[in-house]
Amino acid sequence: MNAASHYVSAGVLWLGLTVRAPELLRHRRDPSLRAICAVLGLAGLCFLLGAPPTVGAINDLSGVPNLAAPLTYAAITAYGAASQVLIVRWRGGERMCRTARRWIVAYACVVVGIVVAFALGDAPVERRTDLDTYYASTPYIREMILLYLLAHLVAVGSATVSALRWARQVRGWLRAGLTALGLGTLCGAGFSSAKLAAVVAHWCGRDWSALGADFSATAAGAGALLTVAGVLVPLAGPRLTEWWRAWRTYVRLEPLERELDDVLARRALRLPRPRWASPVTRLVWRRTSIHNALSHLDAYADRELYDRILRAALRLTGDPQRASATAWAAVIATAARRETGRPAVRRSGDAEWFLERAPEPAALERIADALADSPLVRAAASGARTAPAGRSSWA
Repeated sequence: MNAASHYVSAGVLWLGLTVRAPELLRHRRDPSLRAICAVLGLAGLCFLLGAPPTVGAINDLSGVPNLAAPLTYAAITAYGAASQVLIVRWRGGERMCRTARRWIVAYACVVVGIVVAFALGDAPVERRTDLDTYYASTPYIREMILLYLLAHLVAVGSATVSALRWARQVRGWLRAGLTALGLGTLCGAGFSSAKLAAVVAHWCGRDWSALGADFSATAAGAGALLTVAGVLVPLAGPRLTEWWRAWRTYVRLEPLERELDDVLARRALRLPRPRWASPVTRLVWRRTSIHNALSHLDAYADRELYDRILRAALRLTGDPQRASATAWAAVIATAARRETGRPAVRRSGDAEWFLERAPEPAALERIADALADSPLVRAAASGARTAPAGRSSWA
């Protein structure tokens, strides 16, 4: 894993952090949100500090050979603790706060141990990529390496088991997020396991430095992507689902808006079309335009036409909801064609009938489907085109 890969991984993680940052500013006291941001921020920091150019810059600026090592190890240890705290926060329970504090305190002690071991040890030769195996037998530096690797393995291993076990008990976006997070922490376990294997091989007189450097870095990069997905999917998934449903409804209503397009244009009833808007906003705009047109056309409501088409549709389909949508579609299509320049002449009782029976928002999609597919609607609209000027099926 080259330096560019380190920086790309850090960028991906911090991009996820940027997505969550505005919400964190609004809800500073939300412990789960703080844990999410901590996981993303610390994981990105691990990749930034572990990149060889960053390692060299820290060592050169400080004048201490390999000072970047304890800083990176401390960040990795904190990331492991944050991952476990996030799982604890998500699961909740009576002992949630106590368990989270125990993880934080325990890994704070590990960070202190890393700093103390580095201060007591002697690592005069700078190693930017293979410090773990190069100093695997050096007193105190050896203990520092083992301390951070074992602490990281315990944290991510526990997080993997907890996330995957919990994923079996839930459904939807939370399950997808927990599965991705579990696989991400499993990759993290692969990182620390590969490092430990390389260290043990060094003790046995073998050189497995490639395993500790290349394979572990690849596992860490995959873990970063999966961690971002695991953290963001449960939060972004419901919004994506909402957008998808809104877009499907927006597209489904298009035949109804097209039928009313002439009325909307002539009567200036349509609001300006939103640009660069979300599907939810576009759906609100389309529904508002439709309701504006229907409010204008209700002065032409014809109860007899509705009842006649309803009976015919019931005989054809046997479905009351579909028959009602077909009747409304026929009424709307006929009105849109005969409204042009003609005054409304409503028969007695039609006003009360329309106010009581006007289509609800949930029925608009079925009305749009009927406008696109029903032969009864096409026949009624065709009859409206040929009706005498002095007579309307709505009046």
